Amino acid sequence: MKLPRIARLRLPAWTATLTWKAAVFITVMCCALASLLGVLVHVSVTRQTVGEARHKALDRLTDVTRMYEAGEQLPPGAALDPPELPPSLRALAVSGKRGTLVDDDQGRPTMWAAGPADGKALAAEIDYTQSARTINGLDKAILGSSILAIGATLLVGVFAVTRITRRLHQTATVARRIDAGDLDARVNDPRTRDPSRPQDEVATVAGALDTMASTLQGKLLSEQRFTADVAHELRTPLTGLHAAAELLPEGRPAELVRDRVQAMRSLTEDLLEISRLDAGSETVDLDLQELAPVVERLVRASVASGTAEADTTLTVVRGTCVETDKRRLERVLGNLLANAHKHGKAPVELTVDGPVVTVRDHGTGYPDYLLDHGPQRFRTDAGSKGHGLGLTIAVGQAAVIGAELSFHNAPDGGAVARLELPEYVSFEVPGTDGAPHGA
Repeated sequence: MKLPRIARLRLPAWTATLTWKAAVFITVMCCALASLLGVLVHVSVTRQTVGEARHKALDRLTDVTRMYEAGEQLPPGAALDPPELPPSLRALAVSGKRGTLVDDDQGRPTMWAAGPADGKALAAEIDYTQSARTINGLDKAILGSSILAIGATLLVGVFAVTRITRRLHQTATVARRIDAGDLDARVNDPRTRDPSRPQDEVATVAGALDTMASTLQGKLLSEQRFTADVAHELRTPLTGLHAAAELLPEGRPAELVRDRVQAMRSLTEDLLEISRLDAGSETVDLDLQELAPVVERLVRASVASGTAEADTTLTVVRGTCVETDKRRLERVLGNLLANAHKHGKAPVELTVDGPVVTVRDHGTGYPDYLLDHGPQRFRTDAGSKGHGLGLTIAVGQAAVIGAELSFHNAPDGGAVARLELPEYVSFEVPGTDGAPHGA
């Protein structure tokens, strides 16, 4: 028999914050400390107050006993076997012992003292009201001061913790910006600027993050400069090789040479484009474009040039107008289409649904590393041809035109690339022809 799973209680997200945990910890510790001190003070004062009242009651009992033995009339508050005497104290006195007990006599706190007298209980009472008020007032004062102390400590503690958490949030925000590609982001904690100034743990983390970001930025800039320099240096000899290859006599060797030279020229141009994307030096020429005709012309041009096969299909679910850079859009879609034909299987399907263009093949799908981390330059699956720059360029150019490019695999097999462009929305009122309204 399978037992039903008990639903796990999920706490609100804010309970996981450091400020909340610190507030709970401070409150619990303050309450525990206040309770301990309150109990100690209460016990000490109560013991002292009760002790003084007991001594007074026993002294009065001694005087009453002396008067009883001398046959004198007992004063008010003293009597032999009074009916209001607590039974336990009466039994103690009859047994031959003296004792005291605090009891309530007709709504009035009373301290009783009783002792033996001719087989009966001789008792004396004193008013315990003031002592009881003293203890009650002390308890209220302890409770009030504890609440004030807890509140003040909690406010100071939360303020101190909030200052730390604010700095941690700032450090985390900078780390996320660096992860998103903003390598100029820095925490710049003032505590890290002066080495002689004592630093806490948060300042140490912030300084380490800034150092890491600076080092990473330096390495990336060095790699970008190296890539750009290599690509630039290769252009001149490749141009000469291309010209020399054109002079070779026709034949299989000449075709192989021209093919390899063309591949090297394409790789060099791709490297130059990636270096420009990494440097952020690309500028866009935005214009309004009808998306479906642009994609249709691209498919026809790709089929005519041999980049795409003739069985490439285009389906327009809904056409729309987008604001984009046409040249860069064609570059993105061309790379996606070429990648689908090169690494996937036919048929390759393009779908235009509003501002979204989907490119799908029916191959084995994208590798896991690409789905998890995105395209990586110079990395392809084992046995695949290519240098992995096509999708990298597509992602970079999509970011330049403000589009969102995502990759996933279809449930029934095949790789799916989804490009979502910013859709143009007209705010003109129908029938006004763009004319301004008059009052």
